[in-house]
Amino acid sequence: MHIIFMAAITTIAMNITLTTTSPTSLETTRPLRPSRFLAENQPNPRAADHCNKDDEICYVLEGRNSTCCNNKCMDLSEDKHNCGSCKKKCKFTNSCCNGECVNFAYDKRHCGSCGNKCMPGGYCIYGLCNYA
Repeated sequence: MHIIFMAAITTIAMNITLTTTSPTSLETTRPLRPSRFLAENQPNPRAADHCNKDDEICYVLEGRNSTCCNNKCMDLSEDKHNCGSCKKKCKFTNSCCNGECVNFAYDKRHCGSCGNKCMPGGYCIYGLCNYA
């Protein structure tokens, strides 16, 4: 009887040992795949073109008004954060027209949009020429 009891305890101990050391978690049974970031071999299409202080690259890539500002090609005639020169920001209510910060609501030369001039003697209010 003593031998049967010892054999049963030994069998139970071996089963416990085998179940705790065998791979049962999902992480070890799942096949390993490479990361999607490591699998990419193409450059990011949304990445900015870096000009490295070379205005000629911007001229070729973007057009004649482009200049290299902060390592990016910017159009200084329209960019609100680089209006007329690098890092020259327009106020919150202003916009950039031809490299100049203007207020579309009250500027006679740019009433409502760039280049929209009011008639001589007219005025610009709320972006409309001769309002009211």
